[in-house]
Amino acid sequence: MSTATQKTESPAPPPDGGSKSIGTLLLQGMRTNMRQYGMLVALALIIVIFQIWSDNILLRPGNVTSLVQQNGYILILAIGMMMVIIAGHIDLSVGSLVAFIGAAAGAMMIKNDMPWGLAVVLCLLIGALAGAWQGFWIAYIGIPSFIVTLAGMLAFRGGTQILLDGQSLSPFPDGFEKLSTGFIPEMGPYTQYHNPTMVLGLIVCAAVVWQEWRGRQQRASYELEVVPLGLFFVKCAAIVAAVMAFTMTLSSWHGAPYGLLVLAVLFVIFSFVMRNTVIGRHVYALGGNQPAAKLSGVRDKRVTFLVFVNMGLLSALAGLVFAARLGSATPSAGLNFELEAIAAAFIGGASASGGVGTVLGAIIGGLVLGVLNNGMSLVGIGTDYQQVIKGLVLLAAVGFDVWNKRRVGS
Repeated sequence: MSTATQKTESPAPPPDGGSKSIGTLLLQGMRTNMRQYGMLVALALIIVIFQIWSDNILLRPGNVTSLVQQNGYILILAIGMMMVIIAGHIDLSVGSLVAFIGAAAGAMMIKNDMPWGLAVVLCLLIGALAGAWQGFWIAYIGIPSFIVTLAGMLAFRGGTQILLDGQSLSPFPDGFEKLSTGFIPEMGPYTQYHNPTMVLGLIVCAAVVWQEWRGRQQRASYELEVVPLGLFFVKCAAIVAAVMAFTMTLSSWHGAPYGLLVLAVLFVIFSFVMRNTVIGRHVYALGGNQPAAKLSGVRDKRVTFLVFVNMGLLSALAGLVFAARLGSATPSAGLNFELEAIAAAFIGGASASGGVGTVLGAIIGGLVLGVLNNGMSLVGIGTDYQQVIKGLVLLAAVGFDVWNKRRVGS
């Protein structure tokens, strides 16, 4: 029998990855998702460092809850900004739009006694219209997003000053403030932990394990390589342990804040949209190679327009959450929020050239910045040094992305 025949008839490697060692599979997974895994490791190291440095204050239940509430609006903006950057654009107006929406909410609820539920709906509509306005000039007129959103940044900041007449408005209705500062009410028998939060944590664990198993089965059905079953169980156990540790920390305080629920819903929706829908694939295609995407039938103008409408809507939601937490509408609200959102997206794995990034990466990047801010404040590092450190972290993250692309290309 010839050598060619022998190669043809040789058995294929088993789909469960049994022909490769666990170490080899781990290295392959790390290389494939180097940026995201690298940021997860960095986040874990930052948490450990500041937990020790702050005399175990960082992970106390009250501080973890404050960390979630203080960074909720940045994480909301980071999700939208990640999608904008994946599509190959940038949005510099989100911080000013946050301030404008807060001012509009104050004018409706405080000045005109409008029911806060109706005011929230109108503010979200205003945010979507603002995004549509900018998306029109970018998508259909062809003006670069940097210029359009820079103009929007100036216009919305000026509109905020006009609405508030340079003054702060307060207080907001109690029901509205609970959007950011409230907690899920306790139910069921008395225990040492918050019952509804524990139930939600168990539901999240079950959903994550089911999703991981479903993804493994799909890969196996297409005869793609999957990790060994033992390693799969280790991965699921690690995820469940992390989720339950976070859940129990929140449950030992006041439970899950409403802001966390809002963020969780957004994460589920946009993760599904970007991974499992046509519009999500079109966003990636448009940012990866716009000419090729157009030749493939992607309606680039429509996709770009919708991306900015979504960014406007999420900016409005972030503005409402921030105003609810602050308890007032102020002219200086939202300062540098656009920079925080952009930094979170790039730290979380977005590429400056577009076409790369995940919603989970945006959350991870936002948490890296949030833990850095909180940890440095706990140990007494001044705001001047905090800015320097965050700038270096952003530079390192983007530099790592450039190095990784060159390494893969070579």
